Amino acid sequence: MNAETEISKRGALATLQQFVRKPERRPGVCELCAAPMGAKHQHLLEIEKRHVICSCDSCAVLLGGNTRQRYRRIPRDIVRLHDFRMDDEQWTGLSVPIDLAFFVRSSTCDLVTAHYPSPAGLMESSLTLECWNVVVQRNPVLRQFAPDVEALLVNRVAENRQYYRAPIDQCFRLVGIVRRHWYGISGETEVWKEINQFFQELNEG
Repeated sequence: MNAETEISKRGALATLQQFVRKPERRPGVCELCAAPMGAKHQHLLEIEKRHVICSCDSCAVLLGGNTRQRYRRIPRDIVRLHDFRMDDEQWTGLSVPIDLAFFVRSSTCDLVTAHYPSPAGLMESSLTLECWNVVVQRNPVLRQFAPDVEALLVNRVAENRQYYRAPIDQCFRLVGIVRRHWYGISGETEVWKEINQFFQELNEG
């Protein structure tokens, strides 16, 4: 076999390899060490990419407990803030175009950003520090939130407005629900049914 034939075969093999399916991520295993996990397991947040990773308990303890690490452990507790105080003027000042959003502080830039779900996925809205500080002054509990992984989740769609101290993975889950079930201009009945179900599950813990 001459060199030209060998190069040709290698080129053909490389072309075929482009169409070979990569192995899919195995469900039920840790994305970091491949250890088996149950349906209820830990989540880590990859800070730079804002990417949620399924993790076993060992990796969560090892990698998620140090604020200087690449990953941050996401809390599991969801707390309904029954005494949260926010009037319509303050909400308008936060410049969020819909009545469904979450607010989270970034540890990398030490700024609070507003996010909201849309048919296209996660959207971000500008937030003035002055307006946010007014909200914090009325609700000191916000100072206790862990940066990156805990958010103020707000649902002002219903008459009974709801405020939560929520893990960031739950906020991302809400974004996925809206993106997956939204149809037409108003979203149609299905998406609002799913949103209501989501908040009902939060309330049930």
